[in-house]
Amino acid sequence: MRLVRGGHCRPAKPLRGVIERERAEIGALISMEAPTKPMLKEAAEAGFYQPPGLANKYPRLQILSIAELLVGKQVEYPRLLDVRYKKAPRGKGL
Repeated sequence: MRLVRGGHCRPAKPLRGVIERERAEIGALISMEAPTKPMLKEAAEAGFYQPPGLANKYPRLQILSIAELLVGKQVEYPRLLDVRYKKAPRGKGL
C-alpha cells in the first residue's frame, strides 16, 4: 500500500483511483474513525476480485477502522493455502 494520509475520514474515491491506476487487485484503507456512508458506498461500487482457479471473491476496496482491527477483523485476501496448484509430472527415470 503506497497511499498514507492523515486527518479526518474522506470518501474512499482517492484510494479507488490508486488501486485502479496501480492495477492492484485489492486495496485497504485503515482509519481511526468509522467509515462514513459515502465511503462504504464507494467501497461497494469497487466490486470484487476473484482469483483465477478459486471460487472465493474478495472486496476490491476494504475499509477497516482501528476498533475493528482491535477486535480481530482482518483484511480479506486470498491466502497462499487457498491456491491450488497442479501436481507436477514425475520425471523419467526417477
